[in-house]
Amino acid sequence: MMQIHENHSLLEHNTFNLDVKARFFIEYESEDDLQKLLRDEYFMSQTFWHIGQGSNLLFLGNYNGIIVHSGIKGIEKVKEDNETVWLKVGAAEDWDSFVSYCVDKGWGGIENLSLIPGEVGASAFQNIGAYGVEASDCIEEVHTYFLKTGEKKIFRHTECNYSYRNSFFKETENRGLYYITHVIYKLSKNPEFKLDYGDVRKLLEGKEINLKNIRDVIIQIRNSKLPDPKIIGNAGSFFMNPCIGKEHFEKIRKDYPNIPFYQSDNNKAKIPAAWLIDQCGLKGKTLGGAAIHEKQPLVIINKDNATGDEIALLAEEVRRKVKEKFDITLHPEVNYI
Repeated sequence: MMQIHENHSLLEHNTFNLDVKARFFIEYESEDDLQKLLRDEYFMSQTFWHIGQGSNLLFLGNYNGIIVHSGIKGIEKVKEDNETVWLKVGAAEDWDSFVSYCVDKGWGGIENLSLIPGEVGASAFQNIGAYGVEASDCIEEVHTYFLKTGEKKIFRHTECNYSYRNSFFKETENRGLYYITHVIYKLSKNPEFKLDYGDVRKLLEGKEINLKNIRDVIIQIRNSKLPDPKIIGNAGSFFMNPCIGKEHFEKIRKDYPNIPFYQSDNNKAKIPAAWLIDQCGLKGKTLGGAAIHEKQPLVIINKDNATGDEIALLAEEVRRKVKEKFDITLHPEVNYI
């Protein structure tokens, strides 16, 4: 049954823990509900925004419109062979619970994405990634409804235009036009493990290399670096890691010979944004109630009843400092509303 609430607090729907309100909050629990919503003339005439768990959102203030949330859950095996299993997963399923489910079943491919907050629908929208793996590596299809016509549209992997932290659904001209209901994940019964990012391989020394141990190590690393949003409001990594050209990179490396980097596509170097921010001496910097995390400078926290504006202003200060020092423009992963 569809749930409709007026003047609704969004405190439980954003991991920055900002107590902002929406004029209306609607949660649909089935595709039938969603179709009814998209046929409703009043709803379609209003300003509205679809959210997941709110783990990648920054509300700058109260939302004078309708916040929409999917309540579609479920994990269904739709196909299987000797090597592979295909799962149809509801958009509202908790992402990390889904990863845990797959690891317990012995199905690999997304174990490196353990403990990333959010829901399954957002994984396909955002193309979440960590430790050498992206969600798009395992996505076969994305099932959606097109807002303008109310029609169902299934996107094959190649139609999703996946790239680093980006997708067809996130592109400016398409953003907000497609509501994701289900994602088809293709997982391996004999996975090839990716262990060469961060301290993963080091922490696995002396242990059997299997899905469970990899998941445990990823969780250990994330817990050591990232604050729990249930305790300290944050949206995880605030900025994307920038990719720069070879000439630009070599110029920086003359002054910083130990600069960390990963080889990216098109012969570019991907630089950890956390390193750039750290070199600017910004760890622990505060602005109002917002602060840059002292352990992980890629994370901006709600330290003391921050407003969305304070968090946004601090983020802009970070971007300005990095641009001045390295001539690199950082782009937020977080969506401002």
